[in-house]
Amino acid sequence: MSLHVLDLGGRPVIIGGGIAGLMTALHLAPEPVLLLSRSPLGADASSAWAQGGLAVSLGEDDEPALHLSDTLAAGDGLCDVEAARLIVYAARAAIEDLAHLGVRFDRTPAGGLRLGLEAAHSRRRIVHADGDGSGREVMRALVAAVRSTPTIEVVEGFEARRLAMEDGRIAGVLANGPTGPVLLATGRVVLATGGIGGLFHDTTNPLGSCGQGLALAARAGATLADLEFIQFHPTALDGPGRPMPLISEAVRGEGATVVDETGRRFLDGVQGAELASRDIVARAVWKHLADGHRVFLDVREKPGATFAQNFPTIASACGKAGIDPARDLMPIRPAQHYHMGGVAVDLAGRTSVPGLWACGEVASTGLHGANRLASNSLTEAVVCARWVAESLTGTPACRTKPIASDCPSADPTIVRPLLSRALGVLRNGEALKAAARALLPLAERKDAASDPAAVGLMIAIVALRRRESRGAHCRTDFPDHAAVASHSEITLNAALAAGRDLAASPVLESLS
Repeated sequence: MSLHVLDLGGRPVIIGGGIAGLMTALHLAPEPVLLLSRSPLGADASSAWAQGGLAVSLGEDDEPALHLSDTLAAGDGLCDVEAARLIVYAARAAIEDLAHLGVRFDRTPAGGLRLGLEAAHSRRRIVHADGDGSGREVMRALVAAVRSTPTIEVVEGFEARRLAMEDGRIAGVLANGPTGPVLLATGRVVLATGGIGGLFHDTTNPLGSCGQGLALAARAGATLADLEFIQFHPTALDGPGRPMPLISEAVRGEGATVVDETGRRFLDGVQGAELASRDIVARAVWKHLADGHRVFLDVREKPGATFAQNFPTIASACGKAGIDPARDLMPIRPAQHYHMGGVAVDLAGRTSVPGLWACGEVASTGLHGANRLASNSLTEAVVCARWVAESLTGTPACRTKPIASDCPSADPTIVRPLLSRALGVLRNGEALKAAARALLPLAERKDAASDPAAVGLMIAIVALRRRESRGAHCRTDFPDHAAVASHSEITLNAALAAGRDLAASPVLESLS
């Protein structure tokens, strides 16, 4: 089938139909923009599954400085302090933007925004919409706004396969859809493709989210940062279905407890107990499961009778599993939930590749550090979308002559067990080396597994290099912090070279 080339005349292309992509497109108006989504808007985005809401300091006992302090504490020494400060201080305006766009936030009888509490927050500062359906409600409003904005052209059913390059800068997007391959010629592209949940067996995210944005950026030569920091949510509903239903942290914020099959609250000895940071709770639950116990969330007393009313999405998932939360314990286990690392960007969303921006989970702004504070992610996406749009508007459009290469749609099936074993809640050097050796030949192929394998290889290499435990990265062979907190950076070429060295030698001094 022949390749159709479409010259966009300098219009930017946004890849991804979640909150980050939709907000960027809306902030660009009235500048014309093309929004590329492989699925109908809202149908396959992690954003729509978000339960926790958005973190913003609005309470009388709260202020942005306290929100910043909690964010830095959760980030375990690796937050970019200035980036975090600017984002949390911009959060209030971001909520106002969403309300203006029609998001129906939950409110008190007096009309103020209802504020919830989540783990590692020192104040009630989580703004919800439709209870535990916050992401779904935000997406509803944004999709409606995008569809009613005449300068936003939405192209659904087309998947971005490669970024076309010319002289080291972005020249277009190669995509494929029902009518065949198309090359969208443009010098400005925004990645808003979400995370990596599909690379893991146990995940709360859509299985189709398997790091496509990371692969697009990496194949274009971009630098990626802090890829080893992968957050595992401690309370996914344990059952046979994949992806796994999430039980929001807000449930524990309302008093739910974590118990084992004997009814013991084994987190009693953990500082913060149920409301400790996610990495701490996830490791405690993981270890308890590994010791042969079963682990449950108990909501029978708190939130109690109001559970189904306040958390209808979770109550529905429990009902489908034959669980009545008013009477039954809910079985839980940790599951991959969020990727703190991503394409390295500045606060304008600019990557190391001219003409390429990134926003949302695919980007690494420095806000989250080694461990994301609950509900900071949607806030980051909404805040940074404005800055990305402003940067795009200030960057002159350029005509290009793109050169593109074809590639198949990504399929992580082969890669998934490798990453699930080596890059889970607890890691060790030997498992990481074995995973890197297995991923290398897959990454070097040109088939459906090559892009997921390339992403997995980059994660394995930087996880192997980080000889410490920090935030969501826990090495059983290096259980302590390093003396100095440092970020990791990698390119695909560097990962491939390290993988080849590792494959050629049983001991690689620079990594082991």
